Amino acid sequence: MKYSPKEMNTNLKEKNFNFKKKFGQNFIIDENIVSNIVFKAEVDKDTLVIEIGPGAGSLTTKLLEKAGFVICYEIDTSLEEILNDNLKNKKNYKVIFEDFLKANIKNELKNYDYKKIYVVANLPYYITTPIITKIIEDKLNVSKIVIMVQKEVGNRFNAVPGTKDYGSLSIYLNYYFDTRKLMDVSRNIFMPKPNVDSIIVEFKRKEMSKNVKNEEVFFKLVRDSFTQKRKTLRNNLNEYDLSKIEKILKNFGLDLTVRAEHLSIEIFIEIANQL
Repeated sequence: MKYSPKEMNTNLKEKNFNFKKKFGQNFIIDENIVSNIVFKAEVDKDTLVIEIGPGAGSLTTKLLEKAGFVICYEIDTSLEEILNDNLKNKKNYKVIFEDFLKANIKNELKNYDYKKIYVVANLPYYITTPIITKIIEDKLNVSKIVIMVQKEVGNRFNAVPGTKDYGSLSIYLNYYFDTRKLMDVSRNIFMPKPNVDSIIVEFKRKEMSKNVKNEEVFFKLVRDSFTQKRKTLRNNLNEYDLSKIEKILKNFGLDLTVRAEHLSIEIFIEIANQL
């Protein structure tokens, strides 16, 4: 597999490949970056890796050197010949030409023996959150996710209370994972070059879930609290029992004039458990 822009471009042109904006295709052309991603993900021979959107196989090639097995989900069938050619000397992989969001991942995983599952991918920017949501809602036994995403999106994943990027998505992810930024990535390492820089984010599955009595009530409360981010809880939660919520907030030195962005996940849990 070649990583230089010239070689990558030649390879794709020989196969008459055209980048498709609708799939958010931006292929990595820097070998150091893909090596760094695999190193930071701590992939080893006990790991079954799920890669979403392998593209021309830049990241896939490095994953195959370290992982026990790699399952790739690729929606663009025009990449089949390119991937077959670039991965022809490898055996520990399977490419499934299917929309990951519609795939029965659990059924596929029954075919493999593994000690742990990681998701490692350069994700299309437009579909990052739906992919993570599917991993959670399908109850896939994924212990770690390492993904390259648009910097703005990654900052929301990793945001803490009191910051402009903190929102319902931050809390949703924090409920299931410990999240941290691994590194920033320049837009210049992609072909074609996107208009934004990227970030590599790690999600580690939490061993113990939060002490939430009713997850449906909890997540609805969080969503409702951020309905209009610049408004106070009094405005956003006016259909709730505000007297009960205010009583709980006082225990944390807060009142109903506070905005949701200043509440930690623990405070939301406390409110939800008493509703």
